[in-house]
Amino acid sequence: MATDATRGRGGPSRRTFGGGLLALGGAVVIGTVPGAAAAPDPGSGGDSGFAGDGGGSATRRTTLRRGSAERAGLISGHLDRLATEAETFLAPSPVHPWYAGAVLLAGRGGTVALHRAIGSAVRYARYDEKTDTGIELPPERQLPMTEETVFDLASVSKLFTSILAVQQIERGTLDLEARVTAYLPEFGGGGKQDVTVRQLLTHTSGFRSWIPLYKEPTREGKLRLLWDEVPANPPGSAYLYSDLNLISLQLILEEITGHGLDALLHDEITAPLGMHRTRFNPPLSWRPDIAATEDARPPWSGLDRGMVWGEVHDENAHGLGGVAGHAGIFSRAWDLAILARTLLNGGAYGRARILSPASVELMFTDFNTAFPGDEHGLGFELYQHWYMGAMATPRTAGHTGFTGTSLVLDPTTDAFLIVLGNSVHPVRSWRSGSAPRVAAANQLARAVPVRPTRGRTAWFSGMASATTRTLTLPHVAGAARLECALWWDTEPGADPAALECSADGGTTWRPLPFTTDGRTAHPTGAVGGWSGRVWHRVSAPLPEAATLLRWRYTTDQRYVGRGVYVDGLRLLDGAGRPVFDEARPADGARITPNGWIRSGD
Repeated sequence: MATDATRGRGGPSRRTFGGGLLALGGAVVIGTVPGAAAAPDPGSGGDSGFAGDGGGSATRRTTLRRGSAERAGLISGHLDRLATEAETFLAPSPVHPWYAGAVLLAGRGGTVALHRAIGSAVRYARYDEKTDTGIELPPERQLPMTEETVFDLASVSKLFTSILAVQQIERGTLDLEARVTAYLPEFGGGGKQDVTVRQLLTHTSGFRSWIPLYKEPTREGKLRLLWDEVPANPPGSAYLYSDLNLISLQLILEEITGHGLDALLHDEITAPLGMHRTRFNPPLSWRPDIAATEDARPPWSGLDRGMVWGEVHDENAHGLGGVAGHAGIFSRAWDLAILARTLLNGGAYGRARILSPASVELMFTDFNTAFPGDEHGLGFELYQHWYMGAMATPRTAGHTGFTGTSLVLDPTTDAFLIVLGNSVHPVRSWRSGSAPRVAAANQLARAVPVRPTRGRTAWFSGMASATTRTLTLPHVAGAARLECALWWDTEPGADPAALECSADGGTTWRPLPFTTDGRTAHPTGAVGGWSGRVWHRVSAPLPEAATLLRWRYTTDQRYVGRGVYVDGLRLLDGAGRPVFDEARPADGARITPNGWIRSGD
């Protein structure tokens, strides 16, 4: 139950709460996984460069090292603000702290440019539901968060299960389009006989979000509940995030390999990559280094366990002995950074390879094109602004966990972000939304420079929500056409960048159609969403009656993208001669920016 799917029984959807490479039929045989060596420890050497295309080649084996923002190709001020903003969520936000503490890690290429611990790993002894307060431990028994603190990842565990499944697809022992009943005949009960492996990985199987497996005292009873479960939707007809998908996938993996999921995790992922602080069921010796989670008691929890610390928080994972496909893995930020770097490398880290580049590409390919807004690769969520913030692109992959964890990978900039918080400490009802995740992602996205096309600066709209910002220039006599360069990455369907003209000195405005790159028409005079994070050449014929022109960027109150840049503004006459050029100081001084700023990054 305690996954990021719900806040509790009957809770809102994840979105509300947060606010084709290969043929799809038949087994996909891509390659084998060679023997692997352990990865270097934090701070050790390795390639520090970054690949703008995400480093998907089979030869790229970038490893991690600590370094400056500049070494990572990032802007240091925005990384500083990432950490500063994260600390604000230790205070009421808006009523209670979002987390007792957190570990933040951000980087690009092989460089970890930010690794910061804030707040407390263990702060509360219990939760008082009568006063809605957390009863703090004596100061000497509280534990500060450290960079090495280990967290219950909750649903981020699903990524590991998905990687293990894709490894089996790669080896030909698992068929992506096969029915689940080909591996688990009992699964077909309740009308699930047509559910496929792909539908498990993309949450389109029809399973409802959750059922209380933990109430059955035996493993056989839990499995019977799963076998008899009746789909909420016909398979393939709808997207519905469900823990039951990854529990089912766990059972398939254990059936076809003959090994438990915990052994597979160790042998196939954590040992090859040197992720030495990642496992199910951490030993008691780890407990002082683990962030506590929740004072788990009814009615908000399905089990009466008291303060959960060092054991899995999720009730169903707990009922399955701590080893489950949907939750139960514990890890630290550096280990997750190794995993992030491995995937951005195309499946390799140092001398270890756990996936082929084609398999990673498969995981980052949207299989849910029929369900706009619910983009999903194999296991990985894609393009989700509600927690990826301005890092979200059609290629950005990640996942969240109910305990306050998240991982975001952006192949387009080769950047990665890990936010690990103990946000259910002391109780799950204190957290709301994904504001800390979005704030961190926005700052990391802003830290990736956008270089002007001409000179040292370009006009930048900023990234504020719930604003309208305009960049106005006069229509010079004799001007027949506007030309400029435009760069945009905005929240799709919500935050347009519009070119407009006025014939009455700015009292009323109407759209001005334009083309980009000489071939793509924008008849509404507006663009938005994803444009590839590259500059586009704009050309717009000007009406004779126009007296003013402007770029307008309007954002809603929820999420934002990386923003809009305009550069090289020129007005040309009928012969193509410039009658206005912002590069000329006198012309540039006639531009009126309302909220737009000159930016060199």
